[in-house]
Amino acid sequence: MVSQAFGRLIVMATFFALRAAQASAHDERQVIAALDTEYQAAVKVNDAPVMDRILHKDMILVLGDGRTSTRDELLQEARDKSITYERQDEDPGTQTVRIWGDTAVVTARLWVKGLRKGVAFDRRLWFSDTYARTLKGWRYVFGQASLHLPDDTARSPGSART
Repeated sequence: MVSQAFGRLIVMATFFALRAAQASAHDERQVIAALDTEYQAAVKVNDAPVMDRILHKDMILVLGDGRTSTRDELLQEARDKSITYERQDEDPGTQTVRIWGDTAVVTARLWVKGLRKGVAFDRRLWFSDTYARTLKGWRYVFGQASLHLPDDTARSPGSART
């Protein structure tokens, strides 16, 4: 009788622990999603202090054509306001956050429109932003941005596939 009650207690404790872990993972995804959205908003208005807080000191961005930018280069670009954005926004419904322990990856389709050194641009692209959990919280450590999507593909509605 005692062992049966103890067994039920173990099953219930396991159930609640699993539920708590699921809730915790969901909360973590929301935190990282919000952090990445905050980063995109900071880029849009060239807010170097916010970008500085989110970017890891060793962060690097790799563009679809193979060019790279360091954290310091991105921050200087924001300070210089060498790009003015009209749009720097994730397309609704395309953001996905995946977590593996202390690493998280955010993917989404991004619409960027503005001026870079007087030259207009308007395009969509896919990006992957990788975050690492540090002693100071989640930090953006690695980014990858695709080449410009074809106009007919970029404008079509849809959401990310998982």
